[in-house]
Amino acid sequence: MKARRSTKGQNLTSDYIPYSIAQEKGNELLWHGKQPVIGFYILFAINTGLRVSDIQRIKHSDLIPLRPGDYLRIQEKKTKKYREIQINKKIVEAYQQLRERITGVHPDTFVFVSQKGSVYATPSLILILKQEFRGITPRISTHSLRKSFGRHVYELNGNSEDALIKLSEMFQHSGMAMTRKYLGLRKEELGDIYMNL
Repeated sequence: MKARRSTKGQNLTSDYIPYSIAQEKGNELLWHGKQPVIGFYILFAINTGLRVSDIQRIKHSDLIPLRPGDYLRIQEKKTKKYREIQINKKIVEAYQQLRERITGVHPDTFVFVSQKGSVYATPSLILILKQEFRGITPRISTHSLRKSFGRHVYELNGNSEDALIKLSEMFQHSGMAMTRKYLGLRKEELGDIYMNL
């Protein structure tokens, strides 16, 4: 999703959702909600940092054999480059729960399919996310979950420059300045200058 420009020329992008809030909502929908696929989508996105266009193309056959520590190999739709994502325990457990909640899973079918039988389109996912995370942050899109992943990685690594270098590489940004802006760190850092006076 491209950033929108306001009438004043300011760049408006989606906000991140705090990881713990996204995780709680994902678990709630996966375990008890009417849309367990959406719950799994949220959990998968915040634990991989993948773009929605890459998540939409994942099939059950990609996930069925995976155990914690295994790698999921994907070809990114945007860059056409191959990438390997290490799968953690949270994803494996969430996927097992999803398989218990949905019926008729065939290995060659896509994972993120609506009740109508088609892969969730990005605009539909954005509408669902806006509804599920209403009141959490003003600007929500599928990028919000990717940013949640990035912020969580950054915070887990002590807000270090090393974490930014790794995230910059993972997100394929041109540099750390772009990653800082993407994660909303630059705005916070500039705001802190005024608050620390």
